[in-house]
Amino acid sequence: MRKNIEKENAMDFSTIHHIAIIVSDYQVSREFYVDKLGFSVIRENYRPDKKDWKLDLKVNDTTELEVFAPVNPPKRPNYPEACGLRHLAFCVKDVDQTVAELEKLGIACEPIRFDTFTGKKMTFFADPDGLPLELHE
Repeated sequence: MRKNIEKENAMDFSTIHHIAIIVSDYQVSREFYVDKLGFSVIRENYRPDKKDWKLDLKVNDTTELEVFAPVNPPKRPNYPEACGLRHLAFCVKDVDQTVAELEKLGIACEPIRFDTFTGKKMTFFADPDGLPLELHE
């Protein structure tokens, strides 16, 4: 088990600025993240030099979700899991209520369970490309 050791002049990685994901269908993903999940748009730009869309969404006052939509991105490997981003986890006040709201929107969630280590309620659902998204109290 690693201990958190205080160092003089230690680097400060206390806040995540953004998380970037790649999607296969810009309009479908925009509808999912903005219209269904309710993230607000900060910036939305088509980048002709890269032939893709870049959508910046507000998660909170310090964190953004960057959505990139290039032409024909490679498929995400699911199982077995590959190195790289495993899932995104969002903290919510009430997992039960959030699951009910998602299901009203036609978004299926796994059964709610308790995290083995924190004892908190949690579950998973997926974005249109199968990226696992976690809800955690």
